[in-house]
Amino acid sequence: MLGQILAWHDAPRTIMETLAAERTSTVSVVGITGPVGAGKSHLSGVLRGSDGIHLATDDYLPDYDKVRYEDRDDPDRADSATLIANLQDLRAGRATSVPRWSFQSHSRIGYREVTPGRLILVEGIHALHERLLPHLDVCVFVEAPPDIRWKRWEHLEATGQRGWGVEVAREFFHSVAEPTFTKFAPIYKSRAHFIVRNEIGIPRA
Repeated sequence: MLGQILAWHDAPRTIMETLAAERTSTVSVVGITGPVGAGKSHLSGVLRGSDGIHLATDDYLPDYDKVRYEDRDDPDRADSATLIANLQDLRAGRATSVPRWSFQSHSRIGYREVTPGRLILVEGIHALHERLLPHLDVCVFVEAPPDIRWKRWEHLEATGQRGWGVEVAREFFHSVAEPTFTKFAPIYKSRAHFIVRNEIGIPRA
């Protein structure tokens, strides 16, 4: 399948129009994937609006101190079983307990209660993994050049929004995040209904 290529500014309207036209149930689930810093979270926030539900695959990451450094972004180390259970609950109209993962401690720090809604956004680097596909209605792949993506992450670290600092994050970006996602990128892109190109939005210093 070759996904429809969308410019960044056109993506929210086109995706929402597609959901409205193809709605076959009371709940729609959109999977949004892409490499680190591509703009997945931002797009999810725009689509979610005031009443959608956001589930980040980051919240299902392992505690980093319990896995090998090079395996931290490996989808086989993620808690996909809990994510699937959360999606099943929400589709069935049940509230569910969703994990909370901290970028300061790099570990799970608890749970939050999420109530059902008509639109669920599953966003993260492995949101189009084969285990999740049966639970998704629309698949989106967000892409951006590596230099732009690193500048976005660098901004988060430099402003204290993440817990590592710039130099540690830089090493992780190049030695773990990029090579891990690159292994899966072609198949994720082949599953996407929409490919969103995001070459804007570099944070200002």
